[in-house]
Amino acid sequence: MTGQQSPEGTGEPSHDNRRQVMYWRLLARLFDHEEQASLESASLAVVEDIGLPAKLLDPQASVDSVVQRHPELAADFEGLMVPAADEEGEDAGPRDRAAEVRRAALVSKVLLNVFHTPPGTVTAGQLSRWQSDAGWLERALGCKPGELRGGRAGGTGAAPTGTGGGGRAPDLSRLIPGIGPELGSIEAGLVKRMRLREVLADPQLAAQLTPSMSLIEQLLRDKDNLSGVALANAKALIRRFVDEVAEVLRTQVEKSTVGALDRSVPPKRVFRNLDLDRTIWKNLTNWSPEEERLYVDRLFYRHTARRTTPQRLIVVVDQSGSMVDSMVNCTILASIFAGLPKVDVHLIAYDTQALDLTPWVHDPFETLLRTNLGGGTDGTVAMALAQPKIAEPRNTVVVWISDFYEWQTEPLFESMAAIHRSGAKFIPVGSVTSSGRASVNPWFRERFKDQGTPVLSGHIRKLVHELKTFLT
Repeated sequence: MTGQQSPEGTGEPSHDNRRQVMYWRLLARLFDHEEQASLESASLAVVEDIGLPAKLLDPQASVDSVVQRHPELAADFEGLMVPAADEEGEDAGPRDRAAEVRRAALVSKVLLNVFHTPPGTVTAGQLSRWQSDAGWLERALGCKPGELRGGRAGGTGAAPTGTGGGGRAPDLSRLIPGIGPELGSIEAGLVKRMRLREVLADPQLAAQLTPSMSLIEQLLRDKDNLSGVALANAKALIRRFVDEVAEVLRTQVEKSTVGALDRSVPPKRVFRNLDLDRTIWKNLTNWSPEEERLYVDRLFYRHTARRTTPQRLIVVVDQSGSMVDSMVNCTILASIFAGLPKVDVHLIAYDTQALDLTPWVHDPFETLLRTNLGGGTDGTVAMALAQPKIAEPRNTVVVWISDFYEWQTEPLFESMAAIHRSGAKFIPVGSVTSSGRASVNPWFRERFKDQGTPVLSGHIRKLVHELKTFLT
């Protein structure tokens, strides 16, 4: 580390070597603990030499605590990883290289605090410190605290630039779209290892939680053990998550129009229904070349009436432990379709028992609060609720979401085949997730394929497309 002399020939390590010490320490703490001791002492010498506090190297100290003791550093963390406009071109001079050493120390602090999380059980205080440090990382990337964890890339406005051979601090702005989900995943992992009830009982801590599928799963599993402030905060988080997912799904569904034009109903003879193009075309024989005038003896109007027979949509969702993502997404999706005109939506959830959630289908929040996640799987109990709802098979679609790992395989498949033979549209879905990953029992998969109703892949957009095709 000391082989390269400074330009001034003082015998001191160069700025390049100092910067390398800081980044090697960062890597050692994450991956190579054997080199950590020597790099810690070297890093301490570098930090003290460039006038930064030794507290910056304390892994237990949050960025907040460092900034509270040294307020002058707050401005250095803001936009720390946003590339400057003058970073391209000539190699940096000695002053710029000294600034890069300082920058490397600050970058290392933020990255270590965010990506090197503590093992074992996580306390509410540790989660709070991590959320604060994640906020500082977002600031360093030119975003607002919480912006990346909310799934939106920040608007730094600066074009990404390469690090090149100059060894500058890593330009992470180009990775912003990927950092957001990663931060959300880390936070979800911390929440999973912590005393969630302790956090929910503290409104300030609960308000800082980022709603995610893993967090919602825990809240739904533990809701019966919560009360008072904790229960109110849990419901608020579930409501936030439901609203966010619903907004995304609604954009995929909102263009659906239900019912075909009914040409047996005469069109209303009003101006807004006038079919001008057809009227002109049908009256072209009345054109007078001498007068250059078209005489219209008949007006044509557009048909706007639609068939009023409601389409019945029956959604059956496996709510066992492996299907939480599907349960949440399908509950929200069912509520959106229930809001469309002339669509009669029914929702059934099951594990070893079945629950008819139709009375609450318009409110996914209330629906989810009535679910009981986990347990085994027995689709026959759900089928007993679903079959009586099929009054007009030709006008009914049954969507069955499950991994189809059942213990009564033959009876369940035969009843599903009977629905298909009756003329109802039967859509088996492996799962409904944002990622599209699905694990399906091969026995069911092959039989559904032979029947002509292959299992849909798990991406929710495919299910939306299928339902829109049937309901339009």
